[in-house]
Amino acid sequence: MAKSKTKDLKPKRKANANAYIAGAGTVVEQQVTETLRSNFMPYAMSVIVSRAIPEIDGFKPSHRKLLYTMYNMGLLNGNTIKSANIVGRTMQLNPHGDMAIYDTMVRLSEGNGALLHPFVRSKGSFGKAYSRDMQCAASRYTEAKLAPIAAELFADINKDTVDFVDNYDATMKEPVLFPVTFPTVLVNSNMGIAAGMASSICSFNLKEVCETTIEYIKDNDINVADTLLAPDFSIGGELLYNRKEIENIYETGRGSFKVRGVYSYDKANNCIDITEIPPTTTSEQIIERVVELVKLKKITEINDIRDETDLDGLKITIDLKRGIDTEKFMKKLFKLTPLQDNFSCNFNILIAGSPKVMGVKEIISEWVAFREECVRRRVYFKLGKAKDSLHLLKGLQKILLDIDKAIKIVRETAEEKEVVPNLMIGFGIDEIQAEYVAEIKLRHLNREYILKRIEEIEALEKEIEEMEEILSSRTKIKRIIISELNEVIKKYGAERKTKMVSVETENDDDYIEPVDDSPVTLFFTKDGYFKKITPQSLRMSGEQKLKEGDEITQTVESSNDKDLLFFTNACQVYKSKVSDFADGKASVLGDFIAGKLEYDEAESSIYMVDTKDYSGFMIFVFDNGRIARVPLSSYATKTNRKKLISAYCGKFTLHTVMHFTSECDLLLTSTNGRKLLVNTASIPPKTTKDNSGIAVMTQKKGQRIFTAEVYESGTLQNEHRYRTKNLPAAGSLKQTGEVEQTKLDI
Repeated sequence: MAKSKTKDLKPKRKANANAYIAGAGTVVEQQVTETLRSNFMPYAMSVIVSRAIPEIDGFKPSHRKLLYTMYNMGLLNGNTIKSANIVGRTMQLNPHGDMAIYDTMVRLSEGNGALLHPFVRSKGSFGKAYSRDMQCAASRYTEAKLAPIAAELFADINKDTVDFVDNYDATMKEPVLFPVTFPTVLVNSNMGIAAGMASSICSFNLKEVCETTIEYIKDNDINVADTLLAPDFSIGGELLYNRKEIENIYETGRGSFKVRGVYSYDKANNCIDITEIPPTTTSEQIIERVVELVKLKKITEINDIRDETDLDGLKITIDLKRGIDTEKFMKKLFKLTPLQDNFSCNFNILIAGSPKVMGVKEIISEWVAFREECVRRRVYFKLGKAKDSLHLLKGLQKILLDIDKAIKIVRETAEEKEVVPNLMIGFGIDEIQAEYVAEIKLRHLNREYILKRIEEIEALEKEIEEMEEILSSRTKIKRIIISELNEVIKKYGAERKTKMVSVETENDDDYIEPVDDSPVTLFFTKDGYFKKITPQSLRMSGEQKLKEGDEITQTVESSNDKDLLFFTNACQVYKSKVSDFADGKASVLGDFIAGKLEYDEAESSIYMVDTKDYSGFMIFVFDNGRIARVPLSSYATKTNRKKLISAYCGKFTLHTVMHFTSECDLLLTSTNGRKLLVNTASIPPKTTKDNSGIAVMTQKKGQRIFTAEVYESGTLQNEHRYRTKNLPAAGSLKQTGEVEQTKLDI
């Protein structure tokens, strides 16, 4: 480790030396790793703990601040008020800007429909979770209040059930957690992306969650999947149920399951109406994908597709051509569009300030422990209040023995400050009791009032005894939690919205995409533009349209059923299919591959390969004379991966890349004019894509490979002079009289 150095850069001053700030102008050298650790880690932890990851009560800080503000504004009852008013008041707790607060309110609202059980009752346009383009109105136009179920979030919040902390400017208090009476963390979906980690919690049916929690409290060894059947979403849809997949998610907190849309067939109009879609997509994405597939001629069964969403809800209508098998067509849509999608689960939750990925049973266990503490603190708070009341009533009981004596003491006391001490002495009570007696109104000095108050002593003593028993018995605390959960089920329980379809009866792989093997010609340019032109269009076309300064570098006779590999200058390969591109014309520029395949910044294409069976091999020629050979099969993948990293060696500057299906001769020319003929068979193949190859043509300092091309027999006179038995080799200069090429002056 390098020693830290300091250099005094403070300017010299003639006077007032005390004006210098300690350490100002000092440059400190330290390792980059230490700088990252000291600067980035606090930020990362702040994002994880204070923004993106929910806690055991099911809320992120932004949700909690908004809902608590609405609770303090009395919005559990009464009419709705302007959202702008709520947003402004919330900024006392959340200083991150009005739009961020309003977006949070929108997602929590009934109008938006993102949550299975929304906590905000809305009035006005709050947008729709299933639509990208249906945006919410501005906060000055909409109104909101808390939904009835929000009362379960704040039950006994003022009875010391949870801790409170200062807000950002220490002018008011806010709760650290909500004392929720049911596991909201599982009832409403929650997603967040932090620094280095994320959270994705799907929603479950409230009734199933509460019943599962009750069963867990009774017996910790339950199988959660018996009562918590599967996730449930606000938008509905159909879940392809696989018991093993669900149990694995419940056990590990990670995994994925498939959700698809719900449709109906209108026989009279020969159209399909889609009324429910997966929670991971929007109606616009589905329509755009279908339109794209129509342009690519992968879908030919429809006449029209339109969005008919109205006040009655979501509706995507697809007009079919005559004679179309509806079931087969829908299987095709499920396979090719987001109408069927995977929901990825990552049950990452903050427990005591630390993120932890947990299974469902562990989450329920943590919630039960949290709720037990809330109930215990509530009982302890009420016990303290009851004991205080009992203490006062026992003091009042002593006064009952002689009310006239108490009146006499007060009347004969000369100074007001001596009233309490004199009552303490006269009846043998403490200061608190004496203060209580001294504050009794004159109208309450009758015997009837005092006797009624004293009758409360017995009830208080019984209540205190019961609360002390509760605090000493965990079983009784659990009974209270079960009772509250049953009450929640009775008030807010509802049937499932997402239907469960067994994968055993629904074969997801029934649809096999037809293969279009029609011939096409592919054009690839230096600047990375790609065209696919059919033979008929090519015969009728004129000159190829190109950008100024661009040129066609590859022209390939191919077919629609082949794969495409685009090699880039960043040692990466982007994979696609010929059929993914629409048929083009010579009169258009074509598709810009970097944009179409979403290249990284400053990344550009250098070579294109079309293949069907991944036969042949790639040759990579580097400036320093090394050549690497990689079988094309090394780039084949079982999954539909769109990008492969480390596609070739990045240690050396790449000069040329070529694809061959059979062995051939390469002619290498150096900048010093030497030439070398080498057969590709002499270069050993290596399956490691980024291998550095072997040294083939030696280069002196300042020299490099100038050209590398496929050699055509007979091009060179005395071609045997340019071959060698051993590699690497320097190559040979041309003999006097050879006219094939002149010496290069470089």
